[in-house]
Amino acid sequence: MRVLQINAVYNLSSTGRTTTELHKALLEKGHESYVAYSKTNKPDDENLYKIGSLLDCKIHALLSRITGKQGYYSHIPTLKLLKYMDKIKPDIVHLRNLHGNYINIPMLLKYLAKNRISTVITLHDFFFITGKCVHFFSGECNKWQSHCEKCPNLDNGNITWVFDRTSEMFRDKKELLSAIPHLTFVGVSKWTADEAKKSPIAASSDEVMYIYNWIDLSRFTQKDSDLIKKEKGFENKFVILGVASGWGEKRKKVDDFIELAERLPDDSRIVLVGNMPEKIKLPENVVSVGATNSVDELIDYYNMADVFLTVSLAETFGKVSAEALACGTPVVCYNSTANPEIVGEKCGYVVEENDLDGVMSAVNEIKSNGKAYYSEHCIAYAHENFDKDKNIEKYIELYKKLMEKK
Repeated sequence: MRVLQINAVYNLSSTGRTTTELHKALLEKGHESYVAYSKTNKPDDENLYKIGSLLDCKIHALLSRITGKQGYYSHIPTLKLLKYMDKIKPDIVHLRNLHGNYINIPMLLKYLAKNRISTVITLHDFFFITGKCVHFFSGECNKWQSHCEKCPNLDNGNITWVFDRTSEMFRDKKELLSAIPHLTFVGVSKWTADEAKKSPIAASSDEVMYIYNWIDLSRFTQKDSDLIKKEKGFENKFVILGVASGWGEKRKKVDDFIELAERLPDDSRIVLVGNMPEKIKLPENVVSVGATNSVDELIDYYNMADVFLTVSLAETFGKVSAEALACGTPVVCYNSTANPEIVGEKCGYVVEENDLDGVMSAVNEIKSNGKAYYSEHCIAYAHENFDKDKNIEKYIELYKKLMEKK
């Protein structure tokens, strides 16, 4: 079986790590695996193909913002990719995030349809089933359930400066994807898959299903939290952890952490991992440690924490919550999007949206019971639902099923 994954990044961020882990697993199982990407911090792995250059990405991004059309440029890099695909002749093409200003989406989708290549689309977000939005808040806009137009969220995801081309892009996605003979959409959570089923773009696919994002449970394991606290200068402190790639996004709601900090006693600290905009002023009991590309360092932070708090209202999965559970750390989240299904029974608490009193009550409950009260349940739930080997095998079974249809 010959599989090509296409994603904006390789071995970077959560989607890049997932792409890398599936690629390596396929190779280990004796399959032919390839990855085409735009950016990576590990360019020397086996069977990798880099799409375009940094200059091309910048030109693509500029044109996208001016014209309002995302994924309609990078003609030459995409043509070279298609020639590469002619050479390797994949049985399955697995699409992940294409909205990174690096690929011409219509050219790629037309190629897949013309060559009748079985295709899997993992919905890490909702770009594939909307005009351009990558995330949407519950009830904020449901036009994508019929046809996108007059978009109220032009700054969502890839920013558009002037023109609203969402109607055109929605129509193109619907027509181009429906022409692919064997197509399956895979949500990274049940909620994501259920939302996708409401979209006319996904309606023509063979199937809409879900496979949870996975965690490498050989790495994300429980450690001595007191020892890590001492090493990082938080000895004898009750630590509330938040993790994000960046805290400038509206949906990450850093203001909730700041407001919560005002209610905490002196023995508590909030630790935030991720890029923090300079304009955000943090209280003394909120510590920003910046971004990290070190998985081992991230694992240490998960283990150091007494509770992991996510206040995001828009998550297709919530991988950082699942990683925290794998390290034995209970999670508090809002009852929004995919968040609740990630937090199993006795693994933490689900609080109604924007209810900071409820968040404070849940945090105090965990502090009262102690982290150890939850850890065993957290780890068991992570192993049951987010095991890397089990969930990768689900993708392999999907590939085989598509090949049998072909």
